[in-house]
Parts: sequence; structure tokens; C-alpha cells
Amino acid sequence: MGFGQGLSGLNAASQHLDVIGNNIANSKTVGFKASQMAFADVYANSKVGLGVQVAAINQRFTVGNVSLTGNQFDMAIDGEKGLFRLLDSSGAPVYSRNGQFHQDKDFNIVNAQGYRLTGYGVLPDGRISDRLEPLRVPTSNIDPRATNEIELRANFDANAQAVDPALDFDPANSATYTHSLPVTVYDSLGNSHTLMQYFIKQDSAGAESQWQVRYVFEGTELAADYDLQFNAAGQLTNTPPYFDFTVPGSDISAGTAVEDLELRVNYADSTQFGGEFNPAFTQNGYPTGEYSSMSVNSDGRLVASYTNGVTRVVGAVALADFNNVNGLQPLGDNVFAETGASGQPRIGLPGSQGLATLKGQSVEESNVDLSAELVDMIIAQRTYQANAQTIKTQDQVMQTLITLR
Repeated sequence: MGFGQGLSGLNAASQHLDVIGNNIANSKTVGFKASQMAFADVYANSKVGLGVQVAAINQRFTVGNVSLTGNQFDMAIDGEKGLFRLLDSSGAPVYSRNGQFHQDKDFNIVNAQGYRLTGYGVLPDGRISDRLEPLRVPTSNIDPRATNEIELRANFDANAQAVDPALDFDPANSATYTHSLPVTVYDSLGNSHTLMQYFIKQDSAGAESQWQVRYVFEGTELAADYDLQFNAAGQLTNTPPYFDFTVPGSDISAGTAVEDLELRVNYADSTQFGGEFNPAFTQNGYPTGEYSSMSVNSDGRLVASYTNGVTRVVGAVALADFNNVNGLQPLGDNVFAETGASGQPRIGLPGSQGLATLKGQSVEESNVDLSAELVDMIIAQRTYQANAQTIKTQDQVMQTLITLR
């Protein structure tokens, strides 16, 4: 027995305690991955070992608990495979499991160190691009959309009295129509307008019932009307069941350039039964809106919400995986760097290529198991004491030899 073996044991046990202490210290660090020490024996052309050495300190990339934060930019990787790809202050890519993000002064999505989160942009046709870039919070208003389709599903009262054909239609005289329905529509600038539809039941002719529809735009009657035909079973027989008409831009706005309003009113699935007039409609236009908030889908798509109630995908988060995650180099600040031992990153959308999915407004907690770490600490402490005892015993043996006469 020599002093070397005991001294190597003391050094290894001391480093083991350091690793355990670091794990415990980071038990509340978001995205932290606990370390574990690997030991190896030391031989040098001898049957008796020369002690122990630290072979490696590996990260345990097991999944931590996911907790809700409520922060719109926070996101947790819900699975083992995947790391966020960030750009540090020099523009070099680094990787992290810490999903605590916020918006900086330049509208970039960044972590606490200011490292920019990267992902994929959106092409003009709405598809996700394949080019990596820093993700940003939108700053401009969303473009308005002019209404071009109104879908109306209504039951027209079969028991309503037909309007006297001798009466000329007059929006101000309710005796000249049976039902009316206002619909808000939007022009190319996002301004709202009221389109009134007046339904006039007419005397039945033959096997079908007929309702005439008259259109009034902002108080001006349009030179357009449409006839709805219903059979004896109350089903709409118009083919096709829609009516197209145009509101000229000059009738929409005076002094401001605005596009013509090309409208299609679709009456498909409307009925004529013996019941009250019961309309339900939708229209596909909307005004401009300001950016309001952000959310992230499980597949990494960033969805911006606007004050007009419209949502739009503005980007997608990219995740990276490595053949050997233990080959990554820890840089501190919860980030890792690629090395030759880790291999090159495989980058893709969450949920694709075997990558984990994301959970919005949440973070992944540290995977440190405090109970296990405290037990390991006791074992490491006893190991340190045992190695110290071997040195003490060797000292006693040496003292005995020195006192021999």
C-alpha cells in the first residue's frame, strides 16, 4: 500500500463532492442537466493498481419536469431529444435546454444573456422556409383584408305573408319587405361598411316559392337583386346557390382611393320551413390590427395575435440534436457548444425527425434529484474518509519501520 493510491482517492472523492455540490446548487436552474462522474482505475505494468482517476464528467440529458410560467415567450422542450439553437454575442451558434425567453429592444427573442433564438421564417405564401435566422417579434400592423365572401345560412319563414307586389321596395317602409339583415363588410383599406340585405317573399309560382333579395350599401340601393327559389320540401334549388356583385370604389369612398368591392353572397344550405326567420352568417374580411401577443404551438410555430382578432404564423422555432450530446462542451450560462466529439447538429422543426415537441408558456425544470444527490454526497463523504484512513494507516506502517532497531 502506498500513499499514491490514497491521495488519488482523496482527489477523486473531492471532485465527486464538487460535482454533487454543483448539481445541488443548480437544482432550481431552468434547463440544467445534472452531471455524474465516471471513475477509472490506474495501472502501470503492475498487478497492484496505482489508484483511481476521473475518467469523465458526463451530463445526464434526462427530461426535467415541465412547469407553467404564463410568460408568452417561455417554451419547454417536452422530450429528451432537442436543444434550442441560439446565436451568442459574436454570432456563433450555441445550444441550450433553457427556454426562458423575452423580447429585447430590437424585437429579437432572446434569453437572459441576450443570445438570440433562431428558427425558420415564413415565406410570402405562408409556408415555413428552410433558412435559419433569428426569430423576431412582429412590429407592423397586419394588413387588412377586404371582404369578398359572405356565407349566409338562414331559415326563411314559410308561413310569412307575401309582400303586396303593388308596393315599391323602400328600405324605410317595413311593409315593402319581409326580413332584413345587416352585415358588416370591409374594404381594401380595412374600413367597415354596412351591407343591408332585404328579403321579400313573393307569391308562389308553380311548384316553388320565391324570395327576392335587395341590397343596400351604406344607405344606397345597389342595382343588383337576386331570387331565392325553394321547393315544396323547403330546400334551396338555386344552382349555383350564390350571387356575385360589385360595389364600385367610387361608391365606397369619396376622395380616397379604394379598390372595388367584389362580393359573393353564398346562400347554400338555407331553408324555407315553417319557423321564424333564423339567420347565421360569416364574412371573411377584417380591419388592420396591431400586434398583441405571441404563442408557440407544439410543432414550434410562433403564432402572433393581433388586436383585430386575427392570428398569423410569423416563424417557427428550430431544435437541434447531436449523435453524442455528452460530447457537447458546457460554456456556462446554460449553454453548450458543438465539438468534434458531439458531431454536427441535426436541425429541424419540433416533432419532426424524432425531435421533441414544445410546450408554450412553460419551462423545463432542472433534472437534479435532490434525494439521490444527498445520498451520493454521503457516499462520497465516506469514500473521502476511507481514503484518508488508508493514508493514516500507511503513515503508521512507515512510523513502525522507522522505529525499528
